[in-house]
Amino acid sequence: MTRHDLSAWLTRHPMAGDACWMALYAPVVLLGTLSELGGPSRERWWVPFWCALILVPMLWRRRFPELLAMGAILAHLVQMAVMNGPSILNLLILTCVYSLAAYSKSPHYRWWLLAAMPVIAAETYDWAFHHEYQGDHSEMSDLKIWLITALTVMAVVGTFWVMGELSRHRMENIQALRERAEYLERERDQRARLAAQDERARIAREMHDVVAHSLSVIVVQADGGTYAASHGSAPEKQTEVAVSALRTIAETAREALSETRRLVGVLRRDDDETEYTPQATLAQVEELVERLRSAGISTTYLIEGDPESHPPLSAGAEMAAYRVIQEALTNAMKHGGPEIEVAVTVSHQERGVMLTVRDNGLGSQSGADTDGQGHGLIGMTERITSYGGKILARDRLSGGFEVVATIPTDGRTRT
Repeated sequence: MTRHDLSAWLTRHPMAGDACWMALYAPVVLLGTLSELGGPSRERWWVPFWCALILVPMLWRRRFPELLAMGAILAHLVQMAVMNGPSILNLLILTCVYSLAAYSKSPHYRWWLLAAMPVIAAETYDWAFHHEYQGDHSEMSDLKIWLITALTVMAVVGTFWVMGELSRHRMENIQALRERAEYLERERDQRARLAAQDERARIAREMHDVVAHSLSVIVVQADGGTYAASHGSAPEKQTEVAVSALRTIAETAREALSETRRLVGVLRRDDDETEYTPQATLAQVEELVERLRSAGISTTYLIEGDPESHPPLSAGAEMAAYRVIQEALTNAMKHGGPEIEVAVTVSHQERGVMLTVRDNGLGSQSGADTDGQGHGLIGMTERITSYGGKILARDRLSGGFEVVATIPTDGRTRT
């Protein structure tokens, strides 16, 4: 075990270190005290118990420093009663003082220092006036000796108390820094979890929009091709319709596969490895409309107002607007019924953009307002409201279904 390992182990097990130190110091104190009293004898049976009053509580000086202080006071009271001079055991009072100042958890721990002062005064008085060394003091009286001794002991005790206070402040600062670091780490983890949840929700919406729309187009084209191949009159016409349907199916599937791979790639790659592609915008709504037309659905697209009449939408808001139109068109294809007609309108107004998708299909009774599990309307609502907008999905009085959404152009994103 290296010196560093030993130091780290003692830091983790401070009581073990105190026990080792006391095991080495106890024989020295006991033999030293007996030597000061003239050697061991039956009359000095009390010496081991007297030493234990302060030595044993030393083992818990960090957890219960008040217990050590009580033991030290009792030991010194006994010392004044049976001894006439200082002892080697008196040095442990410095450890006691330091431990109280550094480790006491009581808010009134400083009262112990005041309680120790009368004991110090009485102890030093006993040493000055009742010691066994009554040699020539020159011209210095016993009173002067007591004053000098008492002030010296108090100064040393005060120094160790200050050292304990400084150690206490250092440990409190370290603990405060540790708690601050733990708090920041928890906050960082919480932010990361929230960000991951938001990202999962975003990717789920993207996957739903891409897959649902593409599969709807594929289903419509496959049904149309099957019907044409089964009921057409001219073989050439049947072949032409089937080829057109298969071509649309292939193109739609390739686009959906590319989008799905991109979204899954975001989950697999680190941030530094992620390849970013341009987000969909309102300029690409025309492609959605053309895809429905190619699927045989009568679709009109109208842009009202001037895009320059309002501040531009943010990239996220443009993406939300595109996905709302895409989801509304997907629902129209899936639930509108045969001979459906769809009208898409993008209206640029002074305070924002209004999106309208109307059809003359079967309405909400066919599930036009959902994707079967309610995710469609929920996803549209989440997208629009996150940018401070509003959305309305309802049946039309004249028949069919409509989705009306507004997105303000103040550039704010609600979280």
